[in-house]
Amino acid sequence: MRDPRTVIVLFTIPIIQLMVFGYVISTEIKNTKIAVLDFSKDESSQELINKIVASGYFELELELSGTHQIEQVFQSGRAKEVLIIGPGFGKNFIREGASDIQIITDASDPNTASLLDSYTRNIIMDFQLEQNKLSAKETLVDVQFRMLYNEELRSAYLFVPGTMALILMLVCALMTSVSIAREKELGTMEILLVSPLRPLQIVLGKVVPYMVISVIDFLFIIILGHFVFEVPVRGSLILLFGTGVIFILLALTLGVLISTIAKTQQVAMIISLIGMMLPTILLSGFIFPLKNMPLILQGVSFIMPPRWFLLAVKNIMLKGAGIADVYMYLLIMTAMLVFFILLSIRKFKIRLD
Repeated sequence: MRDPRTVIVLFTIPIIQLMVFGYVISTEIKNTKIAVLDFSKDESSQELINKIVASGYFELELELSGTHQIEQVFQSGRAKEVLIIGPGFGKNFIREGASDIQIITDASDPNTASLLDSYTRNIIMDFQLEQNKLSAKETLVDVQFRMLYNEELRSAYLFVPGTMALILMLVCALMTSVSIAREKELGTMEILLVSPLRPLQIVLGKVVPYMVISVIDFLFIIILGHFVFEVPVRGSLILLFGTGVIFILLALTLGVLISTIAKTQQVAMIISLIGMMLPTILLSGFIFPLKNMPLILQGVSFIMPPRWFLLAVKNIMLKGAGIADVYMYLLIMTAMLVFFILLSIRKFKIRLD
């Protein structure tokens, strides 16, 4: 009780974790963006589309004009599912008693893809039952399903990029912050500061080894993921490597920033684990879909570097996306990198005074 900071940690962190986990962990889908390619454009097809959108599970992002747009939609991340309604949907439904629909899902996240398939099929089944009540003869909607980018629904396609983000954040942010905090705790930082070395040189001397280790880990994960877990690398290796380097630099900068705040290794470790590791797991889209979360948590996820790293890496590795599809994610991470570098330098100089 004589240490207020310890009391705050003991009583507030469990409450915060319970609230975050309670809102984040959900197996439901909400407002998932979909695209529709309607070859029929009749009353029945429009009725089905309206029913799907009105369910609250899906949000119509755009209407496609041809099959050539499907790949572009998935690579840009504008939709998670494409619904293709065959020609003469209403006529075939009335005359022949059967109509064709194809569901194409982005299966780079296999868990979400399975949920999307299940929800869409249930809505189509309800639509079919409603039409059977209105029709004199029994009708049938023939639903064809296709998982794009991950036909076999392998979980490795999900956890390899996510594990990559976790390991890099662990090595870069946690180890760097603890390393510099250790110098302060042992009193050797003062010795370094009175040496001819400049503060920037001291920081670089601390972070360069972890950068080398992180780059090796990054390449090691890619090699293991490809040859052991058969995760494809469909995009440019150079672009993938560049994305990894930007994220590594960003994580290292966060580690340096944490070290300017923390006076001891214990404090640095707590800040790194709570501020970096948990958000990487919960608020990056690694395990739980961001669309399922409350708006406030979705807003917080925008400032989480692992979110943009995962989007870029998954698009490059699984979808074969190029620079035109991921440049926005790289720009966001670069802007964060510059911001945290400037903030770290400023905080570090203040501590020197």
